[in-house]
Amino acid sequence: MPIIIVDYGAGNLTSVYNALSYLNIKSKISHNPTEIENAEKVIFPGVGAAKNAMETLNRTGIGEAIKSSVKKGTPVLGICIGCQIILESSEEDGGVQCLGILQGSAVKFKAEPNLKIPHIGWNQVHFAKEHPIFKDIPDNSNFYFVHSYHPSPGKESFLTYGACTYGSQTFPCIIGKDNLIATQFHLEKSGEIGLKVLGNFSKV
Repeated sequence: MPIIIVDYGAGNLTSVYNALSYLNIKSKISHNPTEIENAEKVIFPGVGAAKNAMETLNRTGIGEAIKSSVKKGTPVLGICIGCQIILESSEEDGGVQCLGILQGSAVKFKAEPNLKIPHIGWNQVHFAKEHPIFKDIPDNSNFYFVHSYHPSPGKESFLTYGACTYGSQTFPCIIGKDNLIATQFHLEKSGEIGLKVLGNFSKV
């Protein structure tokens, strides 16, 4: 069975598909909620704004399909905005209610002198906990980021598997719980090391 890459109009799908194809991993881009809900593995990528993404997810039923996949125990990998809208809310666009799979919210970087927002480029990731998709990935490896918002934990915190420091701000950049794992950075834009993580995900 191919890995299902969720198509909810948030872009970057072809890059993920091409990365998996390069690794000879079968995948399929789909916007069919039934197909997503019944997939053996799901990748939930995306770039763009939380409000538009949530409007599409709610209107199409894809959001409920993703929640159902997680609840069933399906391995699910979120990437970039897929790491933010699995949370309860986002500060973006004046406040957006998100999927609420994990407690917490996506918050904007605080302004600092000489700190450019959005955070764009390569940055080190410190691993806080082990996870199978980061098998054989050295601590403090560099991954590629493009974002203005980042995950912030709620009262019953999600698990932070990795953190990154930008300016003086250290934030969770790999979060998850049980069968759900998500990266704020772009695996499909992170060169060989990103490909290694995607390959590991295909084996979990």
